Amino acid sequence: MKLPKEISNGLIIFIGIGAYFLLMEVLGLADQIYLRLFNVLFVFYGTNRTLKTNFTEGKVILVSNAGGALLTALTGVFLSILGLIAYSYVKGGDAFVKSLSKTFLFGGNPSVMTYSISLLFEGVVSAVIVTFILLLIWETHYASDKHQI
Repeated sequence: MKLPKEISNGLIIFIGIGAYFLLMEVLGLADQIYLRLFNVLFVFYGTNRTLKTNFTEGKVILVSNAGGALLTALTGVFLSILGLIAYSYVKGGDAFVKSLSKTFLFGGNPSVMTYSISLLFEGVVSAVIVTFILLLIWETHYASDKHQI
């Protein structure tokens, strides 16, 4: 059984983000907040793959492309948060999250779930923003090609 492109590209986002963060941890760079911001590139990549496939297949209706792109981005985000939760518990749970929170969004003593829910909100917002940006790029690209015919 073949997975829908939205799910398979969401898995690509998840694998990319997971590998990136594991590499940062191995290299001792996990505490560098500016490097954490690059995870949005994986969301762009996976979401763009979905839209590229849709336009190649002749699917040019904005609403269906928006739904597919958003599903792709959200799949990657949700899987990444689930991966973070699992990884956090393997590495020591709340104690691990406290070591991360020193350089990130929190003060105090966040739990694994508080940290993950906050990152989920951030991820959903970035998924929506990435989807809209890519829709604008692809819609403009397709419309300009269409007028040249």
